[in-house]
Amino acid sequence: MELANYSIELLALLFLVSVVAGLLDTLAGGGGLISIPALILSGVPPLAALGTNKLQGCMGTATASYMMLKNKRIRWDNVKYLMLTAFVGAALGTIAVQFINTDVLAFVIPIVLLFIAIYFLISPKLIKTQGVAKLTNTKYKNIVVPFIGFYDGMFGPGTGSFFALSGILCRGHDLITSTAIAKPLNFATNIASLIVFLVAGHIVWVVGLSMMLGQFIGAWFGAHCLFKIKPAYLRIIVVLMCSAMLLKYADSMGWFVFA
Repeated sequence: MELANYSIELLALLFLVSVVAGLLDTLAGGGGLISIPALILSGVPPLAALGTNKLQGCMGTATASYMMLKNKRIRWDNVKYLMLTAFVGAALGTIAVQFINTDVLAFVIPIVLLFIAIYFLISPKLIKTQGVAKLTNTKYKNIVVPFIGFYDGMFGPGTGSFFALSGILCRGHDLITSTAIAKPLNFATNIASLIVFLVAGHIVWVVGLSMMLGQFIGAWFGAHCLFKIKPAYLRIIVVLMCSAMLLKYADSMGWFVFA
């Protein structure tokens, strides 16, 4: 698609959307819940919206991952093999999505939003400290991580939140630690999906490049805020974000009918 198809005002709006998405994605995951609907509502076809979202999302997750590693919030030895299985799962999911009816994807967004919002709202474990691991690292690495990666390749929104939740439920991490570990895993899935979308030609470059700058800014601020914010406040951010997006998406789909 050419630059002429997108006004400066629209590109500026998508840039601002990506700043917010990058910030929230770093803090709580789920930035795609904001960026993908924005891309689709801007007239980008579904598969191109997914591909363009991966392009700009890679910048956000790369920035956040770099900040976590640089500041020694996570260790490379602890995440490198998790990143590998996440990469493989996402590549397979992205290949699979090329062969399904994209109309099905419209029903995935509200389900994901509702699940994440309810879980973060009702679970008391999210504000506690380190818990007990329910799965070994091997099982987590070879089963849970690639499964979430496959979902990210198939669709994507909420993947960061799912990685964070899985770290809490399966490995006993506290919310802040699990969110930090989720960043490089999400980066690996984004890169895997981006490679497949590049080969398939499903990228709107002028939109993706402008949103990459916004992602960098949002993720940079988010990485500096993550370890300063209280877990209880972080949970509120996730619930409010998911609830607001669920209402907006339902309205955009025409699910609200008023007499």
